[in-house]
Amino acid sequence: MKTKKDYLLELKTLFWENQLNFGEHQVARLAHFAQLVAKKNEEVNLVSRKDIDNIIENHIFISALASEFLPNGANRFLDIGTGGGFPGIPLAIVKPLMRGVLVDSTTKKVNAVSEFVKKLRLSNLEIENSRVESDEFIKKYKNKFDLIISRGTVPLILLFRYSLPLIKDKAYLAAIKGGKLEEEFKTAKIKYKSHIKKSTIFDLAYKPNNIRNKKGKKIILLEIVK
Repeated sequence: MKTKKDYLLELKTLFWENQLNFGEHQVARLAHFAQLVAKKNEEVNLVSRKDIDNIIENHIFISALASEFLPNGANRFLDIGTGGGFPGIPLAIVKPLMRGVLVDSTTKKVNAVSEFVKKLRLSNLEIENSRVESDEFIKKYKNKFDLIISRGTVPLILLFRYSLPLIKDKAYLAAIKGGKLEEEFKTAKIKYKSHIKKSTIFDLAYKPNNIRNKKGKKIILLEIVK
């Protein structure tokens, strides 16, 4: 298993290659997070086992990179289907002034994420073991968020449906996804056109291994209204 020092070197290299400037304390926390996930993954399937050696590039770095495309005005976010804490935990580390709620319906994953948050001392995060479409969750968090973020969990049209009761009058929806998104976006736009103020799709390309975005990762950023 890789050490925290290995993860730290990988992160620093990727951040330097892509001109991302995060503080030493933040990078150290991200490396610690990688170490925690890798160890816990032996018990709970948080990340594909064949992908665990690439946890920095494919999970932690990509989450931190996505944060660069998020609006500065957003203060409270909801990470739907957080799984092992992606992208919510890296986002909370690199944007410490934001407050967030990480939600997942799988109890084992939520317990692991709660443990990570405690060990990383992330006071700006809350963890929920719930389904976002449940009456209980909606009642608790109705009109609370100005940013909804999710990493490849559900089709965009469902993400819209889940998000609308939970957002303030104006908010942002950010979906980190792979593959061809044109049809998925078109379907969501037909149903929710009146709620979309602005839409942008960014390629999550980066040096040195994904200069032309051959991995096909993108972030769909939508400015939405009730």
